[in-house]
Amino acid sequence: MTNDHDRPDPIVSVRGLRTHYVDRQWWFQRLRGRQPGAVRAVDGVDLDIRRGEVVCLVGESGSGKTTLGRAILRLAPATHGQIFFQGRDITGLRGAEFRRLRPKMQMIFQDPHGSLSPRLRVSELLSEPYRIHDVPAEQRYSVAELLEMVELSAALAQKYPHELSGGQARRIGIARALSLHPDFLVADEPTAGLDVSAAAKILSLLRSLRASHGLTYLVITHNLRIVDYLADRLAVMYLGRVAEIGPAEQVLDAPAHPYTRALLDSVSEPDPHRRQGRRRLLLPGEIPSPKNPPSGCSFHPRCRFAEAVCREVPPLAEVDAGHLASCHLSPKIRAAGTPV
Repeated sequence: MTNDHDRPDPIVSVRGLRTHYVDRQWWFQRLRGRQPGAVRAVDGVDLDIRRGEVVCLVGESGSGKTTLGRAILRLAPATHGQIFFQGRDITGLRGAEFRRLRPKMQMIFQDPHGSLSPRLRVSELLSEPYRIHDVPAEQRYSVAELLEMVELSAALAQKYPHELSGGQARRIGIARALSLHPDFLVADEPTAGLDVSAAAKILSLLRSLRASHGLTYLVITHNLRIVDYLADRLAVMYLGRVAEIGPAEQVLDAPAHPYTRALLDSVSEPDPHRRQGRRRLLLPGEIPSPKNPPSGCSFHPRCRFAEAVCREVPPLAEVDAGHLASCHLSPKIRAAGTPV
């Protein structure tokens, strides 16, 4: 068993991270004499991502997972808390100091065509990061090398984005991220919009690149099948907070939060060992608005196990070694996964 002293240091850490936005209709509320509310997209997250590992971040639409990924990369504002990269507090870095750091932390965007300029050929798209960051010639990959890394033909170098398939465009996005020799990648829904075959190939590529380039990933997804294939650890977000986090296999086999249970039960389970004896836990209703989250445990209005204690905010507490859940009733949740 690996103890804390044997684990690599975190490459990324966030402490008390919040990203709150002013409601877009603030002016209308002011006209009506009301104080504008804040959208609590990320609402107090603590997270460590260790060098070389893959952390998958899951949750419903509106849970805050993409905003968290963007905030870690400083692509979304952090209104409170701290972001550390390679042990350095980067929350307030600006100007040239932050530009020197940017190549080491990159994002693979959910919409590959939307992130690629339609006016540039693939060769120009792959060379563009070098011009932006003024990378010396000796530190640059050739276009052919980058295409080979993502298993694409060199003939695609002269194509425009609209001439690429969804899978090819996704690979070009990955190649652009790799061009700057990053240490840490945030992959936002890396298989979204792809058929099963293309999605499987992208996941295989990500796993191969992790091994060959020593990469660390934060993978944002709603597809729990990805977790089984890629993740070392799984984090579950709900209404801007981490509901549960732990070793992926442990969270999948013995979830300790009712929201995690409901997410797992919402998809068919091909593994008979996980499926055997588990009673399905359906998830009623819609996720509440982050402008007006419920008091206490934010999940309690949708939770079939809720009790009076759930009117208080539960801490993110350890239920097993390295496995934490934000639920007052974790033992009951785990018991609900076994036969009566």
